[in-house]
Amino acid sequence: MSPAPSPHTPERPSDPALLRRVALSSLLGTVIEYYDFLLYGTMAALVFGELFFPGSDPAVGTIAAFGTLAAGYVARPLGGAVFGHFGDRLGRRSMLVLTMALMGAASFLIGVLPTYGTIGVAAPVLLVLFRVVQGAAIGGEWAGATLMVVEHADPRRRGLWSGVMQMGSPIGFLLSTVAVTLTSLLPRASFLTWGWRVPFLFSAVLLGVGLYVRVGVTESPLFQRAVREREAGTASGVPLAQVLRSPRNLVLACAVGIGPFALTALISTFMLTYATAIGYATSEVMTGLLFTSVTGLVSIPLFSALSDRVGRRAVVLAGAAGVVLLAFPVYALVDARSPALLILGMVLGQVVQSAMYAPLGPLLPEMFGTRVRYTGASLGYQLAALIGGGFTPVFAGGLLSSGDARSAPLAVLAVVCGLVTALAVWRTAETRGRDLAAEDPAAEDPAAAERSRTRPTSRGAEA
Repeated sequence: MSPAPSPHTPERPSDPALLRRVALSSLLGTVIEYYDFLLYGTMAALVFGELFFPGSDPAVGTIAAFGTLAAGYVARPLGGAVFGHFGDRLGRRSMLVLTMALMGAASFLIGVLPTYGTIGVAAPVLLVLFRVVQGAAIGGEWAGATLMVVEHADPRRRGLWSGVMQMGSPIGFLLSTVAVTLTSLLPRASFLTWGWRVPFLFSAVLLGVGLYVRVGVTESPLFQRAVREREAGTASGVPLAQVLRSPRNLVLACAVGIGPFALTALISTFMLTYATAIGYATSEVMTGLLFTSVTGLVSIPLFSALSDRVGRRAVVLAGAAGVVLLAFPVYALVDARSPALLILGMVLGQVVQSAMYAPLGPLLPEMFGTRVRYTGASLGYQLAALIGGGFTPVFAGGLLSSGDARSAPLAVLAVVCGLVTALAVWRTAETRGRDLAAEDPAAEDPAAAERSRTRPTSRGAEA
């Protein structure tokens, strides 16, 4: 038996075939998780207010429906903490299988859930409960899937491979948008009666495929090394306590993600509510969502790979600057009440959102050591999702509850969140090429780290 590697042993790229399998399993898992999670957000905008919160003013019903959406986001940090803890202690793969099963089960049960008209107040209560399960499941999914890819990948190509995994988010959104678009073509009565259930029930098929692929993936060498160190008695402590003991990186990881999550909520989930309020047909907005999904499918892997060349910070800062500069022009395009300009505005918003979001895949795992990486990356990402994505639709819905649909407050909200991301990433040390075997990346000397990161990009190393 060969001796355990030293903590200072340089990282080595994984077997290419294994890396491809890991990337495929992470991609499929992310597709399924985001299909289910984002499907709920779209249905919340279209039918949940009417089916589960009847008898109230339409605007209040919409806010109530988005309240259940926020419940899912509130559960995400909780899921990140719980699954992160066990992912750091027991393994990434087992937690990923569990989160996928929970998400699929919750979505299927939403698809068969009786409405308020059938079982009364139990309907919205169960809806919130299933949404909480969804939130907890996706709270553990993203970081686990990202870590499986990042910890297997060549240090110089982490952005590229995490970009492949993160394509699951726009693919999941694209599938959910297509499913809703097709079912919304039904007569309104049929859609309200049974049509809205079909996309949720379809998640059972996706779940079967995803589990089949995911159970065959092995743990990363970095995690296996951490297990050996823990068994040898050289590593101890509760991952969450270790992260909270030095919370700077957790706070920065959360703040960096606020801008992209808020913009996602404004240009996707909430755009249905705002655009239909100013006169667009639902089908026109759904067409715009299809275009944004396709845009994200292209821009996310491109920006993620670009972060391997120019650094994570530069790409995120460019996206944040784009939000500040384009927020008011984007809403001006939407307010023009032209379907073509609506699509253009949404696509522009998606491009700058992708620039902020794509580098999070490699950036957040690179900010934490192996023994706490699942916990730290999960909590940072999911707290950002809660603040930026969970409460943005609720707050934006409150701005429209007066019946005066104005875009200026929404643009200001986007600008503020973009500035939060810009400030946070400016305060974050560059992590591109960082040694993931380092016990405490937060303690790494920034100047020395930057010198070591620039060496692989020299002409000789690239050749």
